[in-house]
Amino acid sequence: MSSNTHSQTATASGAGPVRPPNSEDPASARRSSGRRDGFAALHYANYRYFFIGQLPSVVGIWMQTLALSWLVLSTLNGSALDLGLVNALNFGPVLLFGLYAGVVADRVNKRDLVNLTQAVNLTLAAAQAVLIIVDRASLHQVFAFALVLGIANAFNQPARQAMTSELIDRKDLLNAVSLNAAVFNVGRVVGPSIAGILIWQFGPAVCFAINAGCYAFGLFMFRKIRLTFIAPPRAHDSVQKLQEGLRFVRRTESVLLPTLLIGFVATFAMNFNVWIPLLATENFGLGSGGLGLLTAGLGVGSLLGALNLAFSRTRPTRRRLYVSAIILGGVEIVLAIVSSSALPLLVVVLVLAIAGFFMSTTTASANTIVQGCAPDALRGRVMSVYMTVFTGTIPIGSLLTGALAESYGAPVAIGLGGVVAGLAAVAILIWREGFSLRPSVRPDVPSIDDVVASTVPPAAKPLRTASLAGSAQRLAPTPRLDREATAYAAPEANED
Repeated sequence: MSSNTHSQTATASGAGPVRPPNSEDPASARRSSGRRDGFAALHYANYRYFFIGQLPSVVGIWMQTLALSWLVLSTLNGSALDLGLVNALNFGPVLLFGLYAGVVADRVNKRDLVNLTQAVNLTLAAAQAVLIIVDRASLHQVFAFALVLGIANAFNQPARQAMTSELIDRKDLLNAVSLNAAVFNVGRVVGPSIAGILIWQFGPAVCFAINAGCYAFGLFMFRKIRLTFIAPPRAHDSVQKLQEGLRFVRRTESVLLPTLLIGFVATFAMNFNVWIPLLATENFGLGSGGLGLLTAGLGVGSLLGALNLAFSRTRPTRRRLYVSAIILGGVEIVLAIVSSSALPLLVVVLVLAIAGFFMSTTTASANTIVQGCAPDALRGRVMSVYMTVFTGTIPIGSLLTGALAESYGAPVAIGLGGVVAGLAAVAILIWREGFSLRPSVRPDVPSIDDVVASTVPPAAKPLRTASLAGSAQRLAPTPRLDREATAYAAPEANED
């Protein structure tokens, strides 16, 4: 199928970027010959701008995250529950706005939406730095900062996640998601390490100021991304558009089950923003440098997990995803034991690195499976459901783990979180996959026929579809959802 036909099909099926055809280069030739390329996504110019722009931004975000925890616990003398509340306010808005943000992401230029939310975050970081410098920061003000930051991120995340797949060809989606995870975890390593030193020398304000500068650089790079956006026909019922995305998630098992699992993992097994500061200050009596060391240990493991996926020859499957989540829960139980014993600090750092490896493997695998199953015209809504479950459950976990840690200590909260997440993964694995741990033969990214069949209402059948490798998808007159589902055949990206 020609690229022009691809573009016409995408335009006819609804909203979405129209991308010029690929140009063959030595990099794409190497990939087509079967040679493994762990940096395949970087051969796309648009993705390179995205990658370069987000790298310093992520470092700055992690510097700000550690500085915010230090500000609450040390500078403002807050409690474990206060820190949990800050995390809840930061991630809570996703529960309120996340699904609607997916509808917005499918109807506007995703790059512009990401840039707008980045500008809001830049302003917030700069304002917080000023408030700390003039000694006007307070717990109530930090709560307000976290809430507004959370609202901006509720709209940023679905658009950013969905935009990734528009910058590349679908065959390189796993590589792009893995590189995104690698960037995130480079930030998790570098950001806290730098922040610990800067807080010790200058206080937390400098971390917020640097984050504002990193956001400015990211905005500059993102503006170089070129995706021609065709606005969809005006919709008069946003609720109907939202229901279409929810219906697709509910009827597509390869989206529903990873999303459910991630909900359990995010709620109970990913509360490191609460656990690590408490371990550093209460269990080990460490300063900002020790806090940075523990956070960097988690980040090193997460980075290795992301790079392992980026260079992997195999696509992730649901079975591997469940096993990875089970191991993550087990490692957190070990972390709870070693953090409450008299073992050296380096042992705790090592266990945190192992936990980071399987946390990164679990989240990146789930993200890849969900994005790979989502039709282009529904991807913003599908990813908003995923991100609402992923990010929106974090405040629940933060409040629970904060309350548990305040009453029984951080190790108990960590151990219980690992138990619940591991049992949830075991239950889903046995329920849907059986007792066998053999690799699944069936791929977790369905064919276009499976996608359409699982999405459209029964009254809309029969459908006439073509294979992904064949000619453009065409459908008999059916409801709008049917037409949108056929956009699964993604138009090809511009590769230079």
